[in-house]
Amino acid sequence: MELTVIEQGLTAMQVQESRRQYGSNIAERENSSVFGAVLWGIVKEPMFLLLLVTCVIYFTLGQLQDGFIMLIALLLVSGISLFQDYRSTSAVQALNKLAAPRAKVLRDGVVVSIPAEDIVVGDIVILEEGIIVQADGSILLSNDLTVNESTLTGEPFAIAKSAAADNAVYKGTLVTSGGGRMKVTAVGRQTRFGQIGQSLSAVSVQKTPLQQQIHDFVRKMVIVGIIAFVIVVGFNLYLSGSFNQAFLQGLTLAMSILPEEIPVAFSTFQALGAFRLLKKNIIVKQPQYVETLGAATVICVDKTGTLTQNKMEIVYLFNAADDCSIALRDHTSLPLELLEYAMWSSETAPFDPMEKAIHALYARTATTDLRPLFRQVHEYPLDGAPPMMTHVFRNAAGRTVIAAKGAPEAVLRNSSLPPNKKAAYLAQSTAYARKGYRVLAVAKAAGGYKEWPASQEDFTFDFLGLVAFEDPVRASTPATIRSFLAAGIAVKMITGDYAETALAIAAQAGLDTKGALLTGHEVMDMPEEVLQQRAKDTNMFVRMFPEAKLKVVNALKAAGEIVAMTGDGVNDAPALKAAHIGVAMGKRGSEVARNAASLILADDDLSSMTEAVALGRKIYDNLKKAIQYIISIHIPIILIVLLPLLLWKFTDIFSPLHVIFLELIMGPTCSIIYENEPVEEGTMTRPPRKISYTFLSFRQLVLSILQGLAITTGCLGLGYYYLQAGETEPTVRTVIFITLLFCNIFLTQLNRSFVYPVFKTILYRNVLVPLIIGATLLFIAALLYIPVVRDLFRLHPISLSMLATCIGVAIVSTGWLEGVKLFTRYKIKQAQKAD
Repeated sequence: MELTVIEQGLTAMQVQESRRQYGSNIAERENSSVFGAVLWGIVKEPMFLLLLVTCVIYFTLGQLQDGFIMLIALLLVSGISLFQDYRSTSAVQALNKLAAPRAKVLRDGVVVSIPAEDIVVGDIVILEEGIIVQADGSILLSNDLTVNESTLTGEPFAIAKSAAADNAVYKGTLVTSGGGRMKVTAVGRQTRFGQIGQSLSAVSVQKTPLQQQIHDFVRKMVIVGIIAFVIVVGFNLYLSGSFNQAFLQGLTLAMSILPEEIPVAFSTFQALGAFRLLKKNIIVKQPQYVETLGAATVICVDKTGTLTQNKMEIVYLFNAADDCSIALRDHTSLPLELLEYAMWSSETAPFDPMEKAIHALYARTATTDLRPLFRQVHEYPLDGAPPMMTHVFRNAAGRTVIAAKGAPEAVLRNSSLPPNKKAAYLAQSTAYARKGYRVLAVAKAAGGYKEWPASQEDFTFDFLGLVAFEDPVRASTPATIRSFLAAGIAVKMITGDYAETALAIAAQAGLDTKGALLTGHEVMDMPEEVLQQRAKDTNMFVRMFPEAKLKVVNALKAAGEIVAMTGDGVNDAPALKAAHIGVAMGKRGSEVARNAASLILADDDLSSMTEAVALGRKIYDNLKKAIQYIISIHIPIILIVLLPLLLWKFTDIFSPLHVIFLELIMGPTCSIIYENEPVEEGTMTRPPRKISYTFLSFRQLVLSILQGLAITTGCLGLGYYYLQAGETEPTVRTVIFITLLFCNIFLTQLNRSFVYPVFKTILYRNVLVPLIIGATLLFIAALLYIPVVRDLFRLHPISLSMLATCIGVAIVSTGWLEGVKLFTRYKIKQAQKAD
């Protein structure tokens, strides 16, 4: 029999033809060339423009050799920036592709999962509860399908959809219940969503405090550079009367001031950090979230599937017909009516582990499988606090089945039992929960309705019994919790389950269960000011629902905490979106949860979060080291250009050529060496940093300035000594330049840690350190012993004793930091003793 379009879908050839005719499912025009975008970004950089102007001036003055050298330098600097930016941008694009939404479509008779951008007109898309529709279409089949169209209409109410009535479905809307199949009628910019110029992926991402601080710092330095440029040009013009010479000196100073390495280093650290997390099965949507991870002070975790394995197994059945608790491992005869109605109340194509377990047990025990004989005719989706759900089925003979399951409180509340029986069954449910089991109640209702009630609570249910599931704690969970606590991060369980179940699992997981706990209703009834303190002091939140979860997250944020929140369901989306770091599950998480989250755990394993936090802290620490290095090395470059102009008899110790080759060394040092540094000892045993802290504290900034001034004093002091001794200008320039280069080598090593001595940090595994230092040493050798190179930089041969003096001065100018480290270690030990 030939398959219908609903069963077959498009063929591969039809997909290609549709894409050719109607285009791809991309709502916005994207820059297809990463290389072109990165190159244009570099061309707009101030440093590139300064180098270009310098080249033009040299060629205009007829100084062809200097002009060609600057042109080569321009290509080298741009090449390094291009490589770093391209690597960062490519990493971010790769992450974006992994985090991009997907869709289930029917092609060649097989259901396949494809990237949403690959959907074409004519595709048959499978609609399921919790997905975001990725194209416009018309309904072919539906099963109690409702869709929330608030992204388009602003109306928050779910709308029923079917092939017979209101069959249009639009991109960007949310399937709130049921399921079905639709045929795609429009993609990309032709969708209603695309026509009004919106995109789900085009979320406005606010800059983190660190991003804003770095942006402000660089902007201020650019302003300082402009002012210094004007002053130097004017002063030099007054002294020499040569505008070209004065302009070149001004450009030299401007180059030395611009800290263009900082934004490059920042973007490199963030992008590559996010890419490193991908290797740990963590997909980061925006690179800046990596840095925020390191500052997390609270992690709110769900119980099921996060702390536990999410492998539900039915261990007990309680049959209300004879008030008997049945352990499945000890019994072969099971209450079939209880199992049958538990199955009917589950989804027909279950994805929830509990429902899968119910279907599997029913299939093993039922003498006749009734599922093919019945058709679902109505559904009441999971609703209420605590929640329950109801399904209605009917067979060809007209027999109607009304089955409900859910939280025991909800099902018993709507049952026909007397109060004493309700209390007894609740007690039995609590007994199961105290053993760490998840418990569902099952009930049935009589048929005979001409019209289905508006709410499932309008039925009167006959209570059938309880189903208890075991979901073991993951083997890695206790160690993961210990890691969080050791890092000073509070761990709070937020679950919709019973208090008894939650406490049992929490104890197995290693959470603190001694304090008070809060329920969802208590949270909602509590004033905001009171909740802020209670939320900080409480580790266990039970019987929670979406509004309560959101309120807890907002309370923690208002109390100054940096909140990470894990979740997987549609109902978790508001809290995931509100948290500083929303963490969705990749395997079992709904699309809505993944869309709302900032991180996705591809393997659903919380243990990888400890590595993510460690990486976030490492990135922040290493970025600070890089910035401190940049400040420390820029100060002597600026002052060596400026002070001789004001105080000495010759004014051009450094030309643009000297500065640009120093930039060639500094750029890779800060954004390659420091990015590759390992996590320092003690990183995961210290409290999280405050997110409001500036990226450099006053002490760290002063230390960097002192490092820069010490190097300046060493270089200029040695140069002045030889100047007074009668040495020529090229010799003095050589001594200063070589000393500065050695200072850079030693500074690179010393700044790898501001706590541990260089004899320890030199053993850190970082293959790039010897590479960059080796290149610097070869450059120094070329400057001293290759005449052509030496003449380009207007240097002069120096004796071995002078070279040794340069090295000695460089060691003294930088090595004093070891004394500061020694004092820091002493203070740390004293603090540890006090604790």
